[in-house]
Amino acid sequence: MRITLASLPAEPDRENEDFAAAAPGAAVLLDGAGVGGADTGCTHGVAWFSSTLGGLLLRSITAQPARSLADCLADSIGLVRALHEDTCDLTYRASPTSTVIAARAGGGVVEYLVLGDSSLLLADRSGGTDVVTDRRLDEVGKRLRGPVDALSTGSPEHSAALAEYRDALTGLRNRPGGFWIAGPDPRAADHALKGGVPLESLASVTLMSDGATRLVDRFQLADWQQTLTVLDSSGPDELIRRVREAEAGDPDGRRWPRGKARDDATVLHWALP
Repeated sequence: MRITLASLPAEPDRENEDFAAAAPGAAVLLDGAGVGGADTGCTHGVAWFSSTLGGLLLRSITAQPARSLADCLADSIGLVRALHEDTCDLTYRASPTSTVIAARAGGGVVEYLVLGDSSLLLADRSGGTDVVTDRRLDEVGKRLRGPVDALSTGSPEHSAALAEYRDALTGLRNRPGGFWIAGPDPRAADHALKGGVPLESLASVTLMSDGATRLVDRFQLADWQQTLTVLDSSGPDELIRRVREAEAGDPDGRRWPRGKARDDATVLHWALP
């Protein structure tokens, strides 16, 4: 098992709300989410939530190989809830949440789980690629974000429209017809995308937050095969460098409308023998 990992916050002086970690035969990546400028009801913050949940999840999926990834995630969400429900108000609509990717090798299969808009890239030994992304958040977002994309990123008007968009989006979180993400309720794990791939068929497994997939799905400056080529030859640091270069060339979001000019970006690349 050979793992390469890189992660950068959106800005050097900001806390990184992404989390990624690996153990023999297993890996997790989480992208923490909050509502900018809103009271979360939690004294710990988004980065605490994603890193605490990620650490507990990695422990669970490695210590309990016979238990499904969804059950391990539900257990871990419950444990995080128990850690802070006595000190924090978890009924807030803006309480911390996180996307989740988990992958685990065992019994000749790589089992995976994807919840939220982070992406899992599976590269097979014949040169093909398969990308698993939970698109429910994107589908909901497309219905709501028209006013945001029409404005310059970072302008006062954009900030106001973004706040309205995020408030509307939060109202559809973990509801039928909306989207699902890890938060205070363990039942969100039941709505994750799940699957398995024969281990012998895979060349690599890559876990990416949406801040790192921008080069493909937002900027369309590369495809997934080109992304793999960069990862295999130069590693995750180079991929994130290219994302930052593109962001710097469009600081106002005119070419590529987006909620954040820069985002936390994390890549965990797991090369299989």
